[in-house]
Amino acid sequence: MTTSSEILSVVASRELAGKRTVFAGIGLPTLAASLAHLTVAPDLEIVYESGVCGAHPSHLPETIADAVLITGAEAVLSMPALFGYVLQGGHIDVGFLGAAQIDRWGNLNSSVIGDWHSPKVRLPGSGGAMEVMANSREVFVVMRRHDPRSFVDELDFCTSPGPDRALADGVRPAGLGVTRVITELGILARSGPGEELKLVALHPGVTVDQARECTGWPLEVGGDLTVIEPPSEAELRLLREDVDPERVYLR
Repeated sequence: MTTSSEILSVVASRELAGKRTVFAGIGLPTLAASLAHLTVAPDLEIVYESGVCGAHPSHLPETIADAVLITGAEAVLSMPALFGYVLQGGHIDVGFLGAAQIDRWGNLNSSVIGDWHSPKVRLPGSGGAMEVMANSREVFVVMRRHDPRSFVDELDFCTSPGPDRALADGVRPAGLGVTRVITELGILARSGPGEELKLVALHPGVTVDQARECTGWPLEVGGDLTVIEPPSEAELRLLREDVDPERVYLR
């Protein structure tokens, strides 16, 4: 049986075809980037927030500070060098992030659910997500849940503003912001600032009505809506046996 984590990882990995550098968050982004390196993007350079560039770990890291990332890496930079020269220098093709909430413009919340002063849930916060959003050429987001609590009309808190929100506040970001969102129902996409996220692909058996019911804003459908190809046996074998045989992130 194929799990949700496996489907999300495989579909997300395909979106990295032709990309050269990816700033990967821990979890599903790491799974997707690692699988892409073995399949559609063999020259992909994976960069982690801890300063590791061109990571070649023997097994998946459990945190961004996991020592396994350092062995065999192309370089290990200080935090000022990573964020100042690599990110702000415009050397990241794709920032790959997760979030608790996302809105139609691709703004992300990874800080709190509920009121800031008395939240229902307090989350890990930004980390480097705000800088990744502002400086990557584009950002992909992978979401484990596609429901109105995660895909919201208005964020409880904006941790990582996309370019539309940044421009409204007088800040001009370097990149396009969120261009792809991979979920358990399908893929949402937009080309850049000024556009809402639209439904562009569905997993087999999922309907447009289902996707709309699970989205907290009136979700528009792209003109070329497609059905996503299920994970192949080869992709699943690589994911299970080569990328995450110890089930660090696969559930």
